[in-house]
Amino acid sequence: MLPIVKAPNDVLSSPANPVQKVDASILRLIEEMKKTLLVTHDPEGVGLAAPQVGKALQLFLTKPTPKSAFLVCVNPKIISVSETMQELGRPKRSKAPAKLEGCLSLVNIWGTLKRHATVTLSYLDERGKPHTKKFSGFLATIIQHEMDHLEGILFPKRVLEQQGKLYRSHKNKKGEDEFEEIVL
Repeated sequence: MLPIVKAPNDVLSSPANPVQKVDASILRLIEEMKKTLLVTHDPEGVGLAAPQVGKALQLFLTKPTPKSAFLVCVNPKIISVSETMQELGRPKRSKAPAKLEGCLSLVNIWGTLKRHATVTLSYLDERGKPHTKKFSGFLATIIQHEMDHLEGILFPKRVLEQQGKLYRSHKNKKGEDEFEEIVL
């Protein structure tokens, strides 16, 4: 398991470098990233980019639900996006004020954000095999979030570009999440 890098950190604000070869060291990194994502709770992680574990490499993985298989994307490139935009669904069992996006590298920070409803991505899998595939819904949102990480962009920048709202969460006495708007 790897520690998750928290903002501010240069590795999170700089573009990542292409993976030169899917070799044993990259496969070890992927396995460690999988273990790291599996143990993230409160919030539960659904995606993790290499910069979030301190590696400035164009690599991310996703696992949208506990029952989902991992999707590993090496040197991903967005080929196309839909014009249609979507917001994330409200986190279950929370009193969130809106549909919110969060990040494991930004503890307790959330934002209202629209992402493209579909995205077509070219990437290498963990065996180095090339793929081009269209993703939609929640998985498309996760992919766009992780692609931003590879460009050195954290989601609050996108929230501010869209003139959305940012929130800070904390636990109340019952252990439930409560959200307070961050006034800028």
